[in-house]
Amino acid sequence: MGSHRRLAPTGFDKGAVAALGLLSGAAAALGAVPAGTAAAAPHDDTRAEVDRLYEEAEQATEAYNKADEKADALREKVTTAQDRIARQQERINTMREALGSLAGAQYRAGGLAPALALLFSDDPDDYLDKAAALDRINAHQAGQLRELQTAMRELAQERAEATRALRELEKSRTAVARHKKTVERKLARARQLLNALAPAERAAFDRASRSGRTDLPGLTGGVPASGRAAAALAAARSALGKPYVWGANGPSGFDCSGLMQWSYAQAGVSLPRTSQAQRYAGRQVPLSQARPGDLVVYRSDAGHVGMYVGNGQVIHAPYPGAPVRYDPVGMMPVASVTRV
Repeated sequence: MGSHRRLAPTGFDKGAVAALGLLSGAAAALGAVPAGTAAAAPHDDTRAEVDRLYEEAEQATEAYNKADEKADALREKVTTAQDRIARQQERINTMREALGSLAGAQYRAGGLAPALALLFSDDPDDYLDKAAALDRINAHQAGQLRELQTAMRELAQERAEATRALRELEKSRTAVARHKKTVERKLARARQLLNALAPAERAAFDRASRSGRTDLPGLTGGVPASGRAAAALAAARSALGKPYVWGANGPSGFDCSGLMQWSYAQAGVSLPRTSQAQRYAGRQVPLSQARPGDLVVYRSDAGHVGMYVGNGQVIHAPYPGAPVRYDPVGMMPVASVTRV
């Protein structure tokens, strides 16, 4: 599934109940239908419902990944702001202490007006030297005061920014939790439908779903667009058989965009977390010009992504229960092909 957004449950339960009803009818009729026929074609309505649930869960997974990525960035931003605030506060405290000491010294040295102090001075030249020094001190003190005021304004701005970032972080955390519940609810319903199938029907469903194959050795049909594309492809192939885990980007499990991100990371390339963002992570090329290592993005919502491996095949993390595997590039409507 792609990443790492809220899907309305309208008609959701009705569709699931209808599908379960159809399953019950099919089960009642098994005595009159040869077992081979039932195993070869699980009820089309059930299969369509499960595929729909997987697609919606995939969209919610992408939304989850996007919100989670934003939360990570905001956490880093808040931590940085808090560090800056602490350093600025320490600087302000030091400036206040220095100004306080200087003001106290001036107060203790106060008394006679400058003209009278000059009149009664035993050494007018010495007094004038001291007065000039005092003027310089006063000018320096005024500069320090201005600097202190500027530092205090900056501190107030930093605190306001940190407060806004914290509010955004809380919103993002809420979004992460909301999308997580959406994914889990839809996947649970899909599992319920699949578990209602007889073992032979379930096996037929797995064979038919996205035409999955894992026995395609020695793929040919083009060379990688670059050395890093070849390295990313090698990494993706090393993940064959790893489980689909929604919201995961390796190394023990992956969702669709997580597999792409992890594979390119092994090649030293940083990809965005979601399939929607990965779509624009490079130059788009026609499907007819696809080379191994290119990202193939699916559906108009860019909710799924795989990596082209050549010979009309992609490698991807399909959906829960299906491991990382090869599938035909045309398994779903192709939205775009991106060369990283």
